[in-house]
Formats: sequence, structure tokens, C-alpha cells
Amino acid sequence: MTPTEIEALFTRADGSFLCARWGRPIVPVVFGVEEATLATVKGAIEAVVAHAGHRMAETDPELGANLMVFFFRDWSELPQVPNLDRMIPGLGPLCERLKAAGANQYRAFRYDPAGAIRAAFVFLRMDAHLSALPAADLALAQAAQAMLSWGEGAFAAASPLARDGDRVLLRPEIAALIRAAYDPVLPPVSQDPSHALRLAARMG
Repeated sequence: MTPTEIEALFTRADGSFLCARWGRPIVPVVFGVEEATLATVKGAIEAVVAHAGHRMAETDPELGANLMVFFFRDWSELPQVPNLDRMIPGLGPLCERLKAAGANQYRAFRYDPAGAIRAAFVFLRMDAHLSALPAADLALAQAAQAMLSWGEGAFAAASPLARDGDRVLLRPEIAALIRAAYDPVLPPVSQDPSHALRLAARMG
């Protein structure tokens, strides 16, 4: 990938640049799925975290769990989840906007004082499109998208996944980019577009 292509992946709707990675071990919790799917989702998260060279933990000392993944059928279900509105301010109006837009997914990140990711919320409305995807594919794509503060349109044109025979993997360039972003030499967060140059240099 060129630095320009990398920069585009982390450019927000307002034109600003933000590339942040997790600053603490990831502790996932998944709601709204059966036990078999739960194992698939957590397995995908573990695989991507290991690939990045990052860490997972049994519990987060501040939040308990810090990567929360919700599967549901309608946006109107979310405001009924106890205490979720305390973690996602403006949850009701947000759900109304997402419902009006016909959205089937949404991610919200929370950052620590240094700017690194401290928590992420992944909301998946299981419409016909998402329901048609194999659970392993959906889980892998969501795990990749939760690892970094991608821009809103990062994967609008192309999925982060690729097919290799019967297997579905992260696209090689996306896998390399995630790994590069977790290089301990690099800062955990940057708002400078020139950070894309440093990422490109480490994708090798």
C-alpha cells in the first residue's frame, strides 16, 4: 500500500487524521449469540490480536470488559439494554439515525488520556446481508475493524477480507498494516498524516 492509500484509511469524515491502537489488553464480551457463535467471535478476536502482537486478558481492571460486541435484529433493541446509554451518550437518538439510514453496523471507540483506545463497542444489526455471511467471516472482519481507529469509509469499497481457496483471511495488506500499527517503536496514537509514511515503511 502507498502512504496515500494508508492515510485515506484513517481519515475521518471531517478530513482529520487519526490512527490509534489499543493501549491496554483486550477483554471481549459478546451479546446476542449462541455458544457456538460466541466461540467463533472470540476466536477471531484472539487471532487478530495475536497477529498484531498485542495482548488479551481475562478482565480489565477499570471496565471489566472493554470490547463489547452486540448482535441484534433492530436498532430499537439497544436503548433497552440496561446501562448501555451510560456508556454510549445519546444512544437513543443515535439508534434513530442509524435506523433511518438503514445501517447494519456501527462502532464506537473510547480513548484514554494519551489517545490510545481504551474501549470499543461494536453493534451489528443482523439484516439479510449480515445474516448471509458465515459467522467466521463476519467475526474476522469485525475483529480487524476493532483493532484500529479506521476512518468511517475505510472499508466502504472493499472488505478487509480475502479468499484463499476455501479459507477466508485478512487481505494481506490489511494484515500487514495492523501489524505495523502495533510496532512498539511507533506511538500508540497519531493525528499527523505523515504517520502513514512510517506505517508504510514497516509493512515491508
